[in-house]
Formats: sequence, structure tokens, C-alpha cells
Amino acid sequence: MLVFLKLGGSLITEKSSIHKPRLKVIRRLFRELNSVLNDQPDLSILLGHGSGSFGHIPAKKFGTIEGVRTSEEWRGFVEVWQEAHALNRIVMDELKNAELPAISFPPSATILSENRKIISWEISQLQTALKQSIIPVVFGDAIFDRIIGGTILSTEDLFSFLVPLLKPSRILLAGEEKGVWSNYETRDCLIPIITPITFKKMQSQPQGSMNTDVTGGMKQKVNLMTSLVDEHPEITVSIFSGRISGELKQALSGIFPGTTIRHQE
Repeated sequence: MLVFLKLGGSLITEKSSIHKPRLKVIRRLFRELNSVLNDQPDLSILLGHGSGSFGHIPAKKFGTIEGVRTSEEWRGFVEVWQEAHALNRIVMDELKNAELPAISFPPSATILSENRKIISWEISQLQTALKQSIIPVVFGDAIFDRIIGGTILSTEDLFSFLVPLLKPSRILLAGEEKGVWSNYETRDCLIPIITPITFKKMQSQPQGSMNTDVTGGMKQKVNLMTSLVDEHPEITVSIFSGRISGELKQALSGIFPGTTIRHQE
């Protein structure tokens, strides 16, 4: 069974501070992941992570996601790339320390897009890694684009492209929030289940992220995942808090904390 797992940037970094990974959180999450994989040897994981306080701040400064044209914007593109890869290096080091076999597949080296839509991605090596029980790691990254020069693709963008090719059974999005709130300001009511039909009825909620997030806040993530579930009804998506000890282990074991996105209620 294949599961796509994303560790959000707001979860693994202090997103309001520059260059501040949450190492204790990352290490606990990888301990939970290791425990589940030992108990479920047939489980395969494709791991993704956000850029948090590393990549999002220069990305916002240079407007990289909207396109790259001027010499200053290209310098910004490089800076975003450097920051995203700096955090990925930390993640990979912690995977090694947790004795989890993993290989990074940097999107910037293998993906080409047109107007932010992936048109080319060689994934045969990634597929081989999965077959050999190696965890492939992807992450939000700076991408060369034929139309707008350059842009940024989030982990959710990458997952969306990979779903029809790799056919995971579940997508787990571990973030800082407990799930999707019906009212983001008061956080007093968690939405347990979202379907394509119920999402269409939702208007202003869920609200965007409070901190710097150039790849879209919660509403955009839910919109993308709901569309994905609509196209691939066999997939279930879970949005939950990785800050709560044990919730990642539960999610990997088939218990859905937080908010579940599925085709029907």
C-alpha cells in the first residue's frame, strides 16, 4: 500500500522566523514513521515537505511564483532554490539519523512546467526507489517554466501530478492546525468531513494561512485536494496536526484524525 505524506512547512519550521527548523518535532515525526514502518512492512511512503520559513520568505519578496523574467527575479529564483534545498538537507539528515532509508528527488532538477502546470517529470528512478523500500522525498521547489520563466510548485502540486501515475490509497497532510476549521479566526469548530459537493457550498472558509505562504493557504490546499478526490474517488485525504504526538502514527495506521476529504460522506 502506498501513502503520500506531506510534512507542512508550518509544522517543521517556525514559519514566522527565518531559518528556524523545529528539530524536536521533525525527530518525533520520524520516530513515529519508523515505528509504523516496522509494524507494517508492506507500507510504502512517498514523503514530501514544505519550505516554511526557509523558502517562502524570499519567494514572497521576489514574487517568484508569478514568474521570473528580470535579472533581479532570477537572483530571487536562485535564492528560493537555495533556501528550499537547505531545509531539504536538514530533513534528509534527520531521516538518516532516524535510520529511515530515503533519497531526495529535487523537483527543480527533473520537472518542467508551462504556466505552473507540470508538462515533464521523469519519475522512473522514484518508482524504482519505492520498489526497493526506499522513501522518495520531494518538496516545494523552484521550477523552470517554458512560459513564465520560473515559478514555484508546492508539495500538493507535485502530489496531484503523481497520483494518477503512482495510485496511492491515501494522502496525509500533516500541518500545524488540527484540521480544517469552519471559522479560522475562532477555531471553535473543526470540519470532520469534506466532499466535492460540500466544498462547493463552503464560501469564505477555510481561511488562508496567518504566516507567509506563497503557495496558497488552507483554502487553496483543500480546493486542490477536493478536486483530486473528485477525479480519483478511490483516494482519501487526511488533514491533521503533526504537532500532536501520536497523530501521524494514527493516520499512517488508517485512523483519520482532523479533517477527512473523500468523494462521498
